[in-house]
Amino acid sequence: MVEAVGNAHANLPEGFVVHPKLAQLLQKRVEMSREGGIDWGFGELMAFGSLVVEGVNVRLVGQDSQRGTFVQRHATFFDRETGQVWTPLKFISEQQARFEVYNSLLSEYAALGFEYGYSVEEPDSLTLWEAQFGDFVNGAQTILDEFISSAEQKWGQRSSVVLLLPTAMRARVQITPQQESSASCSFVPRTT
Repeated sequence: MVEAVGNAHANLPEGFVVHPKLAQLLQKRVEMSREGGIDWGFGELMAFGSLVVEGVNVRLVGQDSQRGTFVQRHATFFDRETGQVWTPLKFISEQQARFEVYNSLLSEYAALGFEYGYSVEEPDSLTLWEAQFGDFVNGAQTILDEFISSAEQKWGQRSSVVLLLPTAMRARVQITPQQESSASCSFVPRTT
C-alpha cells in the first residue's frame, strides 16, 4: 500500500509542469514510500490512500485543505502553465473509491454545516472538515451545539463528520463534555 501511494505521486500527467519545490516534494514522497522516514503529511496521505483502496470514499474540506494550512499536505497540485489540477490520490488503482479534497469559503458555520449534512447522507464515507486553525471552529459553534452534539438524541440523525482542528487551543475552543464524547467516536463503515 505504501508503495502504491508513492507511485501515485510519481505518475504526473503527461506535460504537467509542477513548481520546482513541489517536484522535490513529489520525489521525496516516492523515496519515503520505498525507504521509510515518512513525514506527517505523507503519513496522512497514506492513511487516506489506504481507505480509498479499501473502498471507503474520503472527502476532506477546509479553508486550505488542498495544500494544508502548514503546507504539509499538498494533496492537490496545479500545473504552473495551464492551471490544470492533479490529485495523486485519485489515481492509486482503477477500482478505488473516491478521494475528494476541496478548499472551502471562509465561513466556518456554512462549511461545517454542509459537511455535517453530507456525512449524514453518506454515512459510509469518511467526511472530514478542517478548520484552518483550531480556534476558527468558534464560528461554527452553533453547528456543534445544535447538530453534531445533539442531533442523534433529538432526531435519531447520525453523523460521521470528523473535525480536524490544527493548533487548537483548548482554552479558546468551547467544547462541552457532550461534544467531547461525540468527537471521540471512531469511524466504522456500516455492513448490510
